[in-house]
Amino acid sequence: MKNTNIVSSNTVAHKPIAYCLYRVSTVGQVDKVKNDIPMQKEECREFAARHDWIIGKEFLEKGVSGFKVSAENRDAIQELKIAAIKGEFQILLVFMFDRIGRIDDETPFVVEWFVKHGIQVWSTQEGEQRFENHVDKLMNYIRFWQASGESEKTSIRIKTRMQQLTAEGVYTGGPVPFGYCTVRNGRLNKKGREVLDIAVEPRESEWVKKLYKLTINEGWGSYKLAMYLNDNGMRTHGGAKFQSESVIRILRNKMNLGYARNSEQELPYLPHLQIIDEITFERRGLFSISVPKALRTSGR
Repeated sequence: MKNTNIVSSNTVAHKPIAYCLYRVSTVGQVDKVKNDIPMQKEECREFAARHDWIIGKEFLEKGVSGFKVSAENRDAIQELKIAAIKGEFQILLVFMFDRIGRIDDETPFVVEWFVKHGIQVWSTQEGEQRFENHVDKLMNYIRFWQASGESEKTSIRIKTRMQQLTAEGVYTGGPVPFGYCTVRNGRLNKKGREVLDIAVEPRESEWVKKLYKLTINEGWGSYKLAMYLNDNGMRTHGGAKFQSESVIRILRNKMNLGYARNSEQELPYLPHLQIIDEITFERRGLFSISVPKALRTSGR
């Protein structure tokens, strides 16, 4: 969180002082060149100028989810509350009210707290949030209930699409397991940008097969296997030496059977990702899984 001082609260005594809050949920939404949130800032500055307000401070929250992060854990909200109690400003200005937050059972009360402490809360797109009657309060609650619902729907859409991409063998980020690599196959996303696919890495996949064979046929443990890899010049994708834990992760990885996985579930079988057969996997005694009969004798 970053805050920028524009003027002191005593610069122009006869004009209201506005403090602005800008927030984006992911760091990817931050302007990489300016390290800033320019769209919201420009809108708020223009809005303040039209109303003849003086902007005192600007608070930037980069990569802070208004749906997942409580107001009590957001430095900007807490600093704004302290400033409100001290009487430093009269107006809290945001691009849209959901920049204050999207938690339906919390954010409405945050807005109401500022109003009760003498702060006008304004959005450049939605005007002022008042609390003069029951209808005002109801509209305040409904607004953030809708914002919370939009966040949930967005989260579901993203999660579903990520699962679909993973099921297609598309690289969606995160560590690439040992035995695999990313390749360019000419795929483009909706924005016309190239995306990567996951593929078997020929040299590493042979080492994966060796690990299973040495475990099953020679009874080697994970420590000995790690030393064997290290002694032969192999390294993890992060460039580190192998440890027992990293070897165990390799042997337990169902992707070796051709099952693409994300962090939450096992996805459909992709034959081009299979390195070992089910019998080999099960003989290691790591898992008992159900694999289609047609695959029970297929190995690499």
